[in-house]
Amino acid sequence: MFGVLTRAKAVKNRTLSLARLNIELAKLEGKQKATAIGTGAGLGAGAGVLLVYAIGFAFAALAAGLSEAISLWLSLLIVAGILFLAAAIAAYLAVRFFRKAAPATPTQALEEAARTLETFEGRV
Repeated sequence: MFGVLTRAKAVKNRTLSLARLNIELAKLEGKQKATAIGTGAGLGAGAGVLLVYAIGFAFAALAAGLSEAISLWLSLLIVAGILFLAAAIAAYLAVRFFRKAAPATPTQALEEAARTLETFEGRV
């Protein structure tokens, strides 16, 4: 009789331990996805700022090109091109981070919970 109670208690403790570990895994996975979303948002905002500067430099290059010699407007146009390129790279990285974070559900924790349930069902 005591052997059954001891085993039942051990099963209960292991089940609670598995549940706690699964919750901890879900929290960790949520933190990772939130970090990816934050990084993507920061890079997207940076891309927006660089795009605004690039547009400003493009207009400055146009104005300088109309009133000055070729060398000045060409240098301003090169700077604008570099800013456009930097904005494109930052936007690309932002999209990658957003895709990495989607979907927001903790898939690893859910898969582990399903495997745990399958193991318990197989032993009953």
